[in-house]
Amino acid sequence: MLSISPRIAHTLMLPAMLALAACSQAQTPPGKGAAAPATASATAAARKGELPAVLKGIEKHGFEVVSEFDAPGGLRGFAGMVGGQQPAAAYVTADGKHVLVGSLFDAEGNEVAAETLEKLVAAPMSAKMWSKLEASAWVRDGKADAPRVVYTFSDANCPYCHKFWEAARPWVDAGKVQLRHIMVGVIREDSPAKAAAIMAARDPSAALLENEHQFDRGGIKPLPSISRDIAAKLDANQVLMVEMGFQGTPGILFQDAQGQVQRRAGLPQGNDLQAVLGPR
Repeated sequence: MLSISPRIAHTLMLPAMLALAACSQAQTPPGKGAAAPATASATAAARKGELPAVLKGIEKHGFEVVSEFDAPGGLRGFAGMVGGQQPAAAYVTADGKHVLVGSLFDAEGNEVAAETLEKLVAAPMSAKMWSKLEASAWVRDGKADAPRVVYTFSDANCPYCHKFWEAARPWVDAGKVQLRHIMVGVIREDSPAKAAAIMAARDPSAALLENEHQFDRGGIKPLPSISRDIAAKLDANQVLMVEMGFQGTPGILFQDAQGQVQRRAGLPQGNDLQAVLGPR
């Protein structure tokens, strides 16, 4: 996998899963009774569905609340995502002073929020990601009616992108897979001009194949200048690549059997190639 150019320094990294947020309260001094129950105002807020103030403490760690859900044991459950990409559940204690982010299991070992996160977070997030990929400036490689679509962020100078193109030939040539190359220019100085030569061609798909077939001899000839329209598309593609969690090429996205978007950074190896491209 090859890295993006230094000018994209604001890469979106997936934060580590949060452990425990919010400050602990002082213990009850000896001789004092247990902590008082939640105040009437706090109870009223909970009934109205207002977010507990303690959730503000984990927002700085990248947790974004999507929806509240029923949780056991007097907890309030909140489905959300970390870093805009990782579904996660947060549980606020009954006193509203502490919050735990992670997995909660029942007596049978089932994760309490698994189905909830799938329904409220993962599925909508995947649908949104796929829509953004569909709306991007991509170049088709394969039959238009192929039953499986795989997106790949590709640089015309990237050797690993070329290896993925070669590895995918049996699936593409058989009409089983359509690769959609979202062209970026991040590897070498002439990468944007080569990407532009493909995207601006009368037949972009043919230009893409020209680059791949001549890859060992330098690939497609770069354009002497890039139009504003193509430059804007290249910039948008590079921003999208970073947004999708990739720092380099190839960055591959596909839908699994459940319709959820899966990612692969770099060239898939061994059996993982079939996970990306489907049965051969």
